[in-house]
Amino acid sequence: MSSKENSAIGQLLDLLESRYAIRVLWALKDGHPQTFRLLQDSVGTITPNTLNTRIKEMREAGLITHGSDGYIVTSSGADLLKRLGDLTAFATKWSANLAKKPV
Repeated sequence: MSSKENSAIGQLLDLLESRYAIRVLWALKDGHPQTFRLLQDSVGTITPNTLNTRIKEMREAGLITHGSDGYIVTSSGADLLKRLGDLTAFATKWSANLAKKPV
């Protein structure tokens, strides 16, 4: 992997490692706009201040935007979510394997 690719991956992971960042993006995966309040409810225990920060970061990164009906993912955000979609299958398999392990 080139240093340019490593840098790009590092930047993306820095963004996504922020607390609740992936949850905010994931809450918008169905493509339906969500108001701030609905997005906060969708994410769960996130504080308004933290949600504001994540929204700002995600907007600056070009992953979400605010339309007339609320927050939605951009085409770039939808592309990332599509690629993260494999996590569902992996997480289900991983969780099942954990449940089988003796304690």
